[in-house]
Parts: sequence; C-alpha cells; structure tokens
Amino acid sequence: MSAASKKETSEQTAFRKHCRHFLETEIPAPPSFRLPQSSLEIMTWEQMDFLVAWQRSAYDAGLVGCDYPSCYGGGGMVDCQRIANEEMMKGPTYFFPNVVGLGMAAPAIYHHGTEAQKRTFLPKIFSGEEIWCQGFSEPNAGSDLANIQTTVEKSNGRWVVNGQKTWTSLAQFSQWMILVARHNPSDKYGGLTFFIAPILKVLGQSVQVRPLVKMTGESGFNEVFFKQLEIPDEHRIDDIGLGWKVAMTTLLHERGAGPLVTPRAGGNGPSATASSNALRLIELARKCALNGQSALKDALIRDRIMALVIREKEFEQCARRARVKGLVDHHLRLMLQTKLVSTELRQDIGALAVEIEGAQSTLYIGDPNAPENGKWPLFYMNSYGATIAAGTSEIQRNILAGRVLGLPKSK
Repeated sequence: MSAASKKETSEQTAFRKHCRHFLETEIPAPPSFRLPQSSLEIMTWEQMDFLVAWQRSAYDAGLVGCDYPSCYGGGGMVDCQRIANEEMMKGPTYFFPNVVGLGMAAPAIYHHGTEAQKRTFLPKIFSGEEIWCQGFSEPNAGSDLANIQTTVEKSNGRWVVNGQKTWTSLAQFSQWMILVARHNPSDKYGGLTFFIAPILKVLGQSVQVRPLVKMTGESGFNEVFFKQLEIPDEHRIDDIGLGWKVAMTTLLHERGAGPLVTPRAGGNGPSATASSNALRLIELARKCALNGQSALKDALIRDRIMALVIREKEFEQCARRARVKGLVDHHLRLMLQTKLVSTELRQDIGALAVEIEGAQSTLYIGDPNAPENGKWPLFYMNSYGATIAAGTSEIQRNILAGRVLGLPKSK
C-alpha cells in the first residue's frame, strides 16, 4: 500500500479503486472526427455530443460532483473529487465539455443560490445535460471587471437585460449563462447583480451569438448581444447589489482557489499526443532532427526539458500542500498561485515544443509531414488564451502582491 493510500479513509481507498476500474474499462474509443484540445475550442455539435456522452458516463459512474451533497445530484462524499481527478489525469482521458458549468456556475449556485436553484440546476450541470457559459467580460470591462456596462432593469416583476459580453466560450452551445449586469450606474461595485440567463432557447430573438475566430482558425470564443432579454426574478442569484460578491466566488473557483474541487479529466482521449505533461517533450525531441541528429542528443534541449519537468513536479507538490488543512488556511498564496503557475508552465512547454520541431512547427493539423499531427503548434497557440482567461498573469501577480504579500500599490 502506498503512503498516499495509508492516509486515505476506507471510503476514499475504495473510491480510488472504483475510479481506476472505470477508467480502465469504460473510456470510449476515439471518434472518427478530430476532437479539440480543450473544451474552449469545441466548434461542432458532433464534437460536443461525443464529449457530453463521456461526461455523462463519468457522472453516472460517480466521478463528477463527488463532493457535492447527494440531494443536489452530487456524490455526497468527502474529498473524493480530488481522487477522481488524480486518476483521470494519470492517463489520456477525454476532457469534460461543461467546463464553465462545473468550475464556475456550480460553485456560484451552491454557495449563493436558493434551495430551488441548487436542486434544479446542479444535477444537469454535473451530467452535462445543460451546458453553461460565462457572461463577465465586455469590450471595456476585461481587466477592470467592475466596469461592466451591460444593464438590467426591473420591469413588471422581471429583469430586462441589454448590452454585450465578449470572449464568451461555449455560448453557441449553452442553455444557460452566469451573468453579471449593472442595475445601478452610480455604484461601481454595489451596482452589480448576478443572474442565471437563458441562451439557447432565446437564441436569435433577444440573444445574438457571433463567433470570434482565433489565430488557430478555431472559434471557441463568441460575442453575445442582449436586446430586451427577460429573466425571471427567481433566476437572480443572491440579493440585489451582491453581484460582485458572487462574481468573486466564481472567479476564486475558476482560478483553482475555491473550496470546491472542480472535476477535471485529462487530455483529449486515447489518441492524445499534446498535453501539459513536460515528459512528452522527450519523445518529441527523439523524433525531431536538430543539426543532423535527434534533438534529444542536444545537451541544451535535454537540460531545458528537464527544467520544465522539475517545474511541473514543483507545481504538483504545491498542489499537495494546498490540500493540507491548517497549512493553507493562512496561506492563500498556495491556492491563488495555481492559475498563474500552471498556465505559464503550459505556455513554456508549448514554446519549447515548437522550438524542438523547428521549421516543421509551421505545419498545421492534418499535414502528413507535421510531427505528431501538428498538435504541438496548436497547443502553443492555444496556451495564450489560458494566460489571459480568468484574469491575466499580470492581474494574478497584482492580487498576490496586494492581498497575500500586503505590498502597496504603485503610485
């Protein structure tokens, strides 16, 4: 028995065994069509349907929503989502498509929603039956999120929304959006209220979704326009004026620092070749040529690969520390640094991968001459979105400097 297993309860040990059995026997074969590298690049219903079926299978097996109460569709267990995530990350599994629902909407509803909202929305979030998107960023409210200008007014017992959101991942597939809108223009923070907004059923009527094409050629992001969108008051989350508070809970979980662990599967299936695992660069370097020989024979390349492997192991150990009660209670840094460190590590892995490939890194997916089917250049380009989403790396450093280290703001 491993040291980790000795520290687990009998329930957790049995659950880990169950997860391993499920992942060994129930992962579906790769589809005939290409899957994206993450949920933020899903472009077709064909891709979405396949991935939703996978999430539903994992949910039915108890690997999704493990730590939420059973009355809300969860597993009712203690610290078991972490175990499910660990087992799913060990091998190439498919990712869950409902990333916004699982990582942002579910925590917001659980911590701030009504009993009816929890019982209505959480089970379908976990199963993937209903896909969610996030309505936070606007053209003039990115880094300064509190500058939101999308308006909401109370009229005949309902709320009427007008305005625009941008960089909205999965909006074209979503039944629902977590939406922050302004009800009071004179109060920057207290003038915001948080809602559950319908999307798919009013698409083309009071909601318009326009895709934003990235440099990869994919269109996972969108602009969303609201024109007299009506939302019933029972879809308001928490009190009027507490939208900023609910948004902070949402962002805390999006950045990996919230108390509820988000279900996280692995890469994009058994056929995956590009992932955040720095050790995969060893095989890539073995295949690619540099100065007339295998790139793996270059001492500098080997040294740089191992430096990334060390950083990855450091990150894993920090994640272990963050789970120790009593240690993290007064060390918010261990939790807030997760998003910053992990996204920049992924970007550095991608950068070295395309450097190893050299001129071949200009070959895109589908080119028969592209190393590993061109997935590393795509991985590298997509990594930039991760360092911007949920607050840029610069924003994360400012939060750590001010809220954790207590450093004064520059004048």
